[in-house]
Amino acid sequence: MRHTARLSFIAAFAVLAMHGAGAQERFEDWPPLTNPFPSTGGGGIMIHDYDPVAVGGKCSTRFRAVEPDGTTYHNLIEFEATEAQGGVLCSNGRWRSADGSTSGTTPFRVFIKDGVRRGSPE
Repeated sequence: MRHTARLSFIAAFAVLAMHGAGAQERFEDWPPLTNPFPSTGGGGIMIHDYDPVAVGGKCSTRFRAVEPDGTTYHNLIEFEATEAQGGVLCSNGRWRSADGSTSGTTPFRVFIKDGVRRGSPE
């Protein structure tokens, strides 16, 4: 009986391990980018005119970050572009203000395929 329980545990663990190893994020399941969309930084800031284009191993775009009171910041972002699932995954984004006074990174990712831009759900 004890041996059977041990084998059942090992089998269940193996199934879970195989399922986790085979799981892959499906970028085409991400929602299409809308204009505007909420900033990953929160605070009610909305991102406008976000239209990344992939060229030469990079994805880049100019965009506006607009606060709830209407204050607008002009920015640029550049991502690393990699081929993935028949499209281009833009990740490891680095943004900076147009005047160069501020900069940062973002966890946000973009997937571009067949002219459709999708934003990461997290």
